[in-house]
Amino acid sequence: MSWTGAFGRGCRVLLTAIVDRMALTRISPNALTFLGLVINSFAAFFFGYATAENQQRMFLYAGMVIILAGFMDMVDGRVARATNQVTRFGAFFDSVVDRYSDVALFFGLLVYYARVNRFFYVVLVAVVMTGSVMVSYTRARAESLIGTCKVGFMERPERLVLVIIGAVFNRMAPVLWVIAVLSNITVTHRIYYTWQRTRSEEMQKPQTTISVA
Repeated sequence: MSWTGAFGRGCRVLLTAIVDRMALTRISPNALTFLGLVINSFAAFFFGYATAENQQRMFLYAGMVIILAGFMDMVDGRVARATNQVTRFGAFFDSVVDRYSDVALFFGLLVYYARVNRFFYVVLVAVVMTGSVMVSYTRARAESLIGTCKVGFMERPERLVLVIIGAVFNRMAPVLWVIAVLSNITVTHRIYYTWQRTRSEEMQKPQTTISVA
């Protein structure tokens, strides 16, 4: 077994052990979901509290906190399945809280760039925030029409990984550009895909003829 395979196996064993311990407490998966939002709010605080002098340190703290919040996001669904607490509301609540978590992080960055007088990056973060929300919205709206719409690349996990990289390695500016471009490309791709699917389905419907006596 390669070292990467061994590392992955070790992580799965550790994650399973943690989920098993949480399942024994009978903790609500929805509580874990909400806890993830609370943790992400601390990351947003670190972003917003940063100054030009302490920015690298504050961003590093934020990145580490986002990693912890991501772990909570990983275990809530597993705990729900382990404790037989899977519900439709839980899935809905998880999706809603994820959107709040995303917006909180970008809002923290928006506050930071406003405080250090970087107006261009305030606008860029606003574009990133809009694109991130629209990636999720277009999928949800499309799937109410065509069943499934998973096309595109810049989903939430990819965005979070990029934000963590930008925060930990102090490379947030290029990360924001990547998310801004790829998020809106993903939205455009989903709009086009949904248009194709709906148009195809409408063309396949049998045409009804009306006879006039």
